[in-house]
Amino acid sequence: MIQACGVHRAFGGVSVLRGVDLTIGAGELVTLSGPSGSGKTALLSLLCGFDFPDSGSVLPGPASWSACAVLPQSLGLATELTLEENVALPLRLTGRPVAGVTELLAELGIGTLGARFPAQVSFGQQQRAALARAVIARPSALLADEPTAHLDAVSAVAAVGLLRRAADEGAAVLIATHHDAVHEVADRVLVLADGQVR
Repeated sequence: MIQACGVHRAFGGVSVLRGVDLTIGAGELVTLSGPSGSGKTALLSLLCGFDFPDSGSVLPGPASWSACAVLPQSLGLATELTLEENVALPLRLTGRPVAGVTELLAELGIGTLGARFPAQVSFGQQQRAALARAVIARPSALLADEPTAHLDAVSAVAAVGLLRRAADEGAAVLIATHHDAVHEVADRVLVLADGQVR
């Protein structure tokens, strides 16, 4: 489950989130829209434990890759690891067998790039590798911040399909996005405006 209850967060004295409430159940894919600067990234950062609310509570908070996976806008790939090694990292950290990495990269159209380092591929290819890393351990909760922002139409379709499948397999999925193709596969579309989710 992904949940925020009465969450408030201010930065530099400016209130960004003002009593946010939301609940996303297992198997549900929910998208979050709103203008730039509305607090979507701030909310996702709170939900995954990258930041802490001034008041209120969040779930899942800090957790392992198998409980909560994150695809941030910055991607967060380890520069010293190849794409394959980056994708396999959640499996290694949770002590699970490394399997399915090559197939997942191929599904996202970057199967021939697994031995390359992040600096040797485009940002869009890095984004697909980061998405593969987020889903590889089949997390209970998945938070993605603009996961198709740097993808062409064909790559975006593959990425959206993967996110939808994660929800269909039981994950609670929350995606901050401006992309209509992502909203179209959502079970619900929420809007963050004036510090609150509607």
